[in-house]
Amino acid sequence: MYHILVVDDEVRIRTIIRKYAEFEGYTVSEAGDGMEAVLLCRANTYDLIIMDIMMPELDGFSACREIRKVSSTPIIMLSARGEEYDRINGFEVGIDDYVMKPFSPKELMLRIHAIMKRVRRSDSGESTSRPNEIVELDGGGLKADLTARLVYIDGERVEMSPKEYDLFFYLLTNRNVALSREKLISEVWGYDFYGDARTLDTHIKLLRRSLGRYSAYIVTLRGVGYRFEGN
Repeated sequence: MYHILVVDDEVRIRTIIRKYAEFEGYTVSEAGDGMEAVLLCRANTYDLIIMDIMMPELDGFSACREIRKVSSTPIIMLSARGEEYDRINGFEVGIDDYVMKPFSPKELMLRIHAIMKRVRRSDSGESTSRPNEIVELDGGGLKADLTARLVYIDGERVEMSPKEYDLFFYLLTNRNVALSREKLISEVWGYDFYGDARTLDTHIKLLRRSLGRYSAYIVTLRGVGYRFEGN
């Protein structure tokens, strides 16, 4: 079964997560601060990390940066603060999901399941015998290789976070279709919608920035969601 590292300076939080995670069959290790988490990740392999932001010794952002130097393990970040800056900073350092405190342990487990499902699908591998699925817009100015998970703008490769790729490719394959926030979160993140669309909106902002002059292809549908316009 999967091994989870829970990093939080609050013993109560670690205990709650451990209780629910072990009930779901996960193995759980704990760290009380970011420095301890980095050292553990250098010495051990984990399948997923749950990381608080505000911690002594080394904060969650700094710990994530250090962990990303040695591991691509999925990271869910916990925070008592809901500022957009924190969400953007988290996704930029390579986290996979962002959960606000106080959180529902059951919802957290669903998010863990969704990430592990994606990891299993990726680890299983897919047949490479078929031709790559490539989408080109604006005469090839914007090119996406959906099979190889590559994006090019005017011939230059664009680097995105894993979730940016997931969101962009879903929008691209459903272009010219109005997609609700609920639909996007369900399909891209893999769990039911809980009424907090800030994670989605933050990723849309990051994706628009990555797309540069093609950011206008992503149209906001007020009160509904988004649509990617392109032929």
